[in-house]
Amino acid sequence: MSGFEIERKFLVRGEDYRDQASGSIRIKQGYICSGHGKTVRVRCCDHCGYLTIKGPADALGMKRYEFEKEISLEEAEQLMALCEPGIIDKTRYLVKSPDGVHTFEVDEFYGDNAGLVMAEVELGSEEEPFEKPDFIGDEVTGDRRFHNGHLRQFPFILWRGTIPRAFRHLTLE
Repeated sequence: MSGFEIERKFLVRGEDYRDQASGSIRIKQGYICSGHGKTVRVRCCDHCGYLTIKGPADALGMKRYEFEKEISLEEAEQLMALCEPGIIDKTRYLVKSPDGVHTFEVDEFYGDNAGLVMAEVELGSEEEPFEKPDFIGDEVTGDRRFHNGHLRQFPFILWRGTIPRAFRHLTLE
């Protein structure tokens, strides 16, 4: 797959997303290189892997070029050994919007990013309307702190006190 991806990111309130999820997958991802908004990422998920190249985001942080190719799990694990320090470890839950039109990908992070839960929704255009599930909170689309590549270098544990208390999970208290 290649082309432009348009996505919006949100903080998540509570844990209702788990009950609403149609499925989940554990993801470990690393970055072979990153800088100037561009990344080369490798991802291990269940029985397969992915190599992804992303270009810099637009001014709103919503749209960016993405090239992604499925690779074998063995290839992904070998590439993980080449990654920069800091692996992202998370479970991704898939939750349909209330109207059933969109799928929200809700990421629950572990390790130094534990306590952070974010949701993304991919859109066909920047103006496309979508219905939010009740657990969706503040939008963080343009906030670089919430990019996985940034979380790798500056994990949530270092700055978690800067987000509103309503979005911090009990594990942070």
